[in-house]
Amino acid sequence: MTTFEEFGAMLDDIAVGLPDDLYRELNGGIVLLHELKMHPECNETGDLFILGEYHNDRKGYGGLGRYITIYYGSFMRVYPHYSPEDQKKELRRILIHEFTHHLESLAGERDLEIEDARDLAVYKQRYARHVIAPRRYRLKSNDSE
Repeated sequence: MTTFEEFGAMLDDIAVGLPDDLYRELNGGIVLLHELKMHPECNETGDLFILGEYHNDRKGYGGLGRYITIYYGSFMRVYPHYSPEDQKKELRRILIHEFTHHLESLAGERDLEIEDARDLAVYKQRYARHVIAPRRYRLKSNDSE
């Protein structure tokens, strides 16, 4: 398993290689946390984790500003058997996803937020059909005898 320190080094390596323009107004930078974070709308199977989050806490209102959080514990739960190279690919994908939220926030756009909401709706619908929705059986009527 990749250690927290190794994972942090991967994150640093990816972050240093990204264009400086992406960091415009990202005053809180990128934060790596040990924790595993469940999505608040996770179902009973407990299989929906948050790997990264973009935060836009209004600084003038007591918030911390704009920053990205990456959750090491969630990555290790979702990708425990991935090689370090494959974990790094997934980490890069998630970091780019969160930077996209940042850039859209600066531009007043919400396209990725809407796409994320659609993905969550699909997850919830799939779970509802698979687990909650009862199977319907056609009963044989007496008329056909």
